Formats: sequence, C-alpha cells, structure tokens
Amino acid sequence: MTSDFTLRPYRASDEEAAITLWLTSWQEAYPAIDFAARLPWWRERWRSELVPNAAIIVAQQEHRLLGFVTIDQQGYLDQLVVAPDRWGSELATMLLDEAKRLSPVSITLLVNTDNARAIRFYERNGFVHRGEDVNPVSGRPVKKMEWKAA
Repeated sequence: MTSDFTLRPYRASDEEAAITLWLTSWQEAYPAIDFAARLPWWRERWRSELVPNAAIIVAQQEHRLLGFVTIDQQGYLDQLVVAPDRWGSELATMLLDEAKRLSPVSITLLVNTDNARAIRFYERNGFVHRGEDVNPVSGRPVKKMEWKAA
C-alpha cells in the first residue's frame, strides 16, 4: 500500500502543529479531561524535555501534520500521537516502525490501563506487559510495556 504521507525528522517550525495535534488527539481519546487547560504545561514539557532529549519523527501530508512519535536514547517511547481521523490506519504502525528503527534493541513505554485501543495496538506490534505503575503527572494507572528485537 502506498502512503499518502511522508515521515521525516521534526523541525522547530513543526512545534505549533505538533502541540495542536497532541491536544486534538488526547482530547478525542479522553473527552472528560480538559487538555486545553494543560497546554502551558505541555508546551513547556515539549520544549524542555522532549525536543532536546528525544528523536521526533513526524508524519506529514502536504502541509498537515498527521502524527508523530518520540523516542529517546534509552529507547523510551514517550509519545505516539496520530490525528483521530487516521486512527486505525497504517500511520501509527509506520511511526512505531520508525521508532523501532531508531531504537533497534528495545523500546519501553507506559500506556494508560483504560486505553484498550492503544494496549491492543502495542500488543499487535510485539509489545508485552512488564508490570503496572502510576503516571507521576496524571496519577492515572498505567501498564509498563516493552518490545525487544527478536
């Protein structure tokens, strides 16, 4: 299947589109949470933690950012964000495959225990459960998941 988007490294000029996409995606996934109220926190975290410390790959269609993945040098995947109108498409898998290319030995992540869609996605892509935890920011229960190269 030919994709209608391209994957490329993040550029500073992508910041606003990436932050907006984060807001849109998470608000769709968790409508009861006011993610707009978290924007100042997220913008600061994006700028001070993720951009300087992680490889960020974006999916772009013409001038629209459709998704992104962040993976740090330790193989921690902090964010895999896809536009809600692309949920269920090949986009998330292609972004995850790019993270695996950048971290070819292993990847770890935390996923909200009530995010069944994401948990199924990661399981289909070779991740296994490695325990339970609590997200230090949100206080929500999370599953620790890990992928290891064969």
